[in-house]
Amino acid sequence: MIRTYKFRLYPTAEQQDKIQFTIERCRLLYNRLLDERIHTYKMEGKSLTYRQQANTFSDRKQYIPSLKEVHSQVLQDVARRLDKTYQSFFRRVKNGEKAGFPRFKTQSRYDSFTYPQTGFSLGGKHIQLSKIGSVRIKLHRQPQGTMKTCTVTVKNSRYYVCLSCEVEAQPLPKANHCVGVDLGVKHLAATSDGQRFAAPNYLRNSEVKLRRQQKEVSRKQRGSKRRWKTVMVLARQHERVANQRKDYAHQISRILVNSYDIIAFEDLNVQGMLKNHQLAKSIADAGWSQLVQFVAYKAESAGRHVVRVDPRHTSQCCSTCSKIVYKTLAERVHCCPHCGTTLDRDVNAAINILMRALRSVL
Repeated sequence: MIRTYKFRLYPTAEQQDKIQFTIERCRLLYNRLLDERIHTYKMEGKSLTYRQQANTFSDRKQYIPSLKEVHSQVLQDVARRLDKTYQSFFRRVKNGEKAGFPRFKTQSRYDSFTYPQTGFSLGGKHIQLSKIGSVRIKLHRQPQGTMKTCTVTVKNSRYYVCLSCEVEAQPLPKANHCVGVDLGVKHLAATSDGQRFAAPNYLRNSEVKLRRQQKEVSRKQRGSKRRWKTVMVLARQHERVANQRKDYAHQISRILVNSYDIIAFEDLNVQGMLKNHQLAKSIADAGWSQLVQFVAYKAESAGRHVVRVDPRHTSQCCSTCSKIVYKTLAERVHCCPHCGTTLDRDVNAAINILMRALRSVL
């Protein structure tokens, strides 16, 4: 299985210029390759392939000497990215989804490049990147397995490297327990055995600061250096909120994977639920999809099973007698008039989720 490790880079001023130069060359090449595909289809009625475009790079370097300053496989990855974008476009058209034709990339929409096989090596406190040099890296943990690809990313004027490694699964000992998890906005997650994880509301707690910083941005003249600096401050605050949410999801997912063999979630249509303008901000702030994603990939490595079940009536159905007891969203306690069961609404839903998962698995 593939595991990706992300580390912070601390390049020198000269190395920063080389990284930005490489990204810009890749962006311009991407746009050029896209333009060639569009032109060829209009003129000849056929689309160029990855191989056809990649085979032209030797000739391109003769006319564009700056391409020689970029590692050859980094250039090949640009053509591969465009090809994947086209394949995704064709897949969406075939499935009747919103197509979304590939777009030309502006500087704000192209912020990374990849060494797909060679051109990088990790040693001590530095990582060697071909055509860039030995860059200082904050190696807060040692990557496991065999390194396959290396992606350098620039985000909010900070530099990161993502190392994709092929690792072997490390199954955990049997826990002999199963759990259903109900996701919510009052509590981020409630389990079928009564455990609750609070919703920290990182976005709402930062709204005052974000609002003040947004006003500062609006007061600055467009295109000015001061506006750019203020935008960076605002973007880093949003990034901090996202990192807080991500860290919390990692903590909860690790607890669930270590404690249970089968973990059941509702198969929620989160994008559809975000159309509810009264709950959209709370749902987005909770990060349900991120939590489920983290549990799923940790479970795969640990030999656990994640099951997604039909979410219909999990909150309204009584977990004891299976009768439907309709409740408004404001009612937080499940009181069944048929069998007398009294439970927290979220715990009742979590029990129903677990029972549905066990019926589908066993």
